[in-house]
Amino acid sequence: MTTERYVRIFAGTFVLASLALGVEGSPIFVSRWFLAFTAFVGVNLLQSGVTRFCPLELILRALGVRGAGDGPRRIDRAA
Repeated sequence: MTTERYVRIFAGTFVLASLALGVEGSPIFVSRWFLAFTAFVGVNLLQSGVTRFCPLELILRALGVRGAGDGPRRIDRAA
């Protein structure tokens, strides 16, 4: 998987989790303040789309995850 896919998975997971924790009708409701985290994720996605800067992508790159522009990995089949 690429950094772009990881960012989308992380963002979707955090949005769903914060909605589940912040909406009063949810069985796992904790506080309405979790909706602020949903807004934070949305704002971060918006700014990364405009500026092409994403802190999570930098972390993933440091951990060795390849980016979308890195191309497919080659498998060495030398016997």
